[in-house]
Amino acid sequence: MQMTLRWYGSKYDTVTLQQIRQIPGVTGVISTLYGTAPGEVWETEDILALKKEIENAGLILAGIESVNVHDAIKAGTPDRDKYIDNYITTLERLGQADIHLVCYNFMPVFDWTRTELARVRPDGSTVLAYTQEAVDALRPEEMFSSIEKDAGGTVLPGWEPERMGHIKELFALYRDVDDEKLFANLKYFLERIMPVCDKYDINMAIHPDDPAWSVFGLPRIIINKANILRMTKMVDNPHNGVTFCSGSYGTNLENDLPDMIRSLKGRLHFAHVRNLKFNSPTDFEESAHLSSDGTFDMYDIMLALYDIGFDGPIRPDHGRMIWGEQAMPGYGLYDRALGATYLNGLWEAIEKQHSRA
Repeated sequence: MQMTLRWYGSKYDTVTLQQIRQIPGVTGVISTLYGTAPGEVWETEDILALKKEIENAGLILAGIESVNVHDAIKAGTPDRDKYIDNYITTLERLGQADIHLVCYNFMPVFDWTRTELARVRPDGSTVLAYTQEAVDALRPEEMFSSIEKDAGGTVLPGWEPERMGHIKELFALYRDVDDEKLFANLKYFLERIMPVCDKYDINMAIHPDDPAWSVFGLPRIIINKANILRMTKMVDNPHNGVTFCSGSYGTNLENDLPDMIRSLKGRLHFAHVRNLKFNSPTDFEESAHLSSDGTFDMYDIMLALYDIGFDGPIRPDHGRMIWGEQAMPGYGLYDRALGATYLNGLWEAIEKQHSRA
């Protein structure tokens, strides 16, 4: 596997490539053209400039997270083919730039949902957190202002002000879209893009919905083992694969994370590994990566990845805010660096156990 860190670009990220380069064992970054809008074609020169900047820092651009999918595609509106054509052009340009991994999601309206961005933990660190009760007490159009006040002046992916300014229109767009229609629209999208993925050997890695249940009545389909296997089988192409995010699938305690990983052999192209601490089934907070700090056994998760022969990029996911750091919530340097080192340590131990058995 290749240990990486997510990086939003020098215009947006408080963490520098030079800092990432100093984290032991981290050899690459997962990045994006953060200033582009869903549906917009990526320009070749922008892709190459991003790649060159990363390589000049001694790192590898290991993949893109994300090339966002326009809501017309997710909702299946009459103009969706225009946006799929744009998406295909972007994939072509990424392939021509020798980039072969794209993480994306198919979540309506909200890319992810949290009700707190700075819950204070007993050790004084702050973390992203979610309570269903808080969501139930809000109207959808109130979510952005609730999130914005905790964002510390940063612009969060999926919560851009211009997007949230159209929240009512977005909800209206999905009024008649249920799980089955969303699955059908995903199938249509994947069938359209697979030829270019085959041509350039691009692995599409769908990110799970977060949390793994319906929020505000919106359909959510990438939430459990049955649904993710349905997704891989309905477009049975090895380039149609999965980002396994333990923190997103893990929001539903019924999901057996190691079992899910083992069921995805050959289709798991990218991994986000992090821990959660549950106070109740609908109240969770993002803990340190360490197994003992949360609910999940991180050794078991890493062992499952090893057992299926996973050799793709992996990254620690959301980190705590520690040691006074001011950064995009979840995406500071210090705790993610600790997480990367911890995951590398688990992987080294697993490799040595198997080589000496």
